[in-house]
Amino acid sequence: MVGQLLLRGMIAGLIAAVLAFGVAYVFGEPEVNYAIGFEERAAIAAGEDPGAEPELVSRAVQSTIGLATGILAYGTAVGGLFALVFAFVYGRATGLATRATAAVLAVVAWITIVLVPQVKYGPNPPAVGSAETIGARTALFFLMLVISIALTVLAVQLARRLWAERGGWTAGLVAGFAWLAAVVAVLLALPAINEVPPGFAADSLWRFRMISLGIHAVLWAGIGLIFGALAEPLVEGPCLRRRALA
Repeated sequence: MVGQLLLRGMIAGLIAAVLAFGVAYVFGEPEVNYAIGFEERAAIAAGEDPGAEPELVSRAVQSTIGLATGILAYGTAVGGLFALVFAFVYGRATGLATRATAAVLAVVAWITIVLVPQVKYGPNPPAVGSAETIGARTALFFLMLVISIALTVLAVQLARRLWAERGGWTAGLVAGFAWLAAVVAVLLALPAINEVPPGFAADSLWRFRMISLGIHAVLWAGIGLIFGALAEPLVEGPCLRRRALA
């Protein structure tokens, strides 16, 4: 069954990635074009030729085929991983049905993998950030990602321990507040990085980061809803047939 769930997860990720690509192309590309224009104007003002370096891949290809390929590959891979995690937590972490479990898992994944790391280290468009610090910024982002995942796993384990003693409501509240306090502490402890160049529009950077969150939200929502619909007959079908025969 795990193999069949994996296939359904990859299909769900691929379909969701198509939706996410539409959002990225319509809303994200204008912000990228603004950032590229800003970078070119800054180079001209500094007496440099922005076209001196050869363009290996044209901007038209980057914004269409390149963008689609990256999002579709990422969505398919994430969908497969989502299916494996679903197969592990279904019937263990909660007693929810297939679709509800997939939806809750998708929300938790978006918060853990996307929202928390980007609150501290949001994505930057072209012209924002320094090439000299890209290694440090990447390392800090992945450190925040690993910590976020670890805190979520610990919060789930805490909720499961408290569930039998205090009930689901109390267990959820205690685990949720403990997770939030730990996340806030980590966000404050890790160093901040602010490399926005002078003159770059703050509202453009804000829109770029909000659009990034929106693209991931569409992707994860699509994976959760589509996978739940695809997996329900596979997971719950045998149970329903046994109940009908009984």
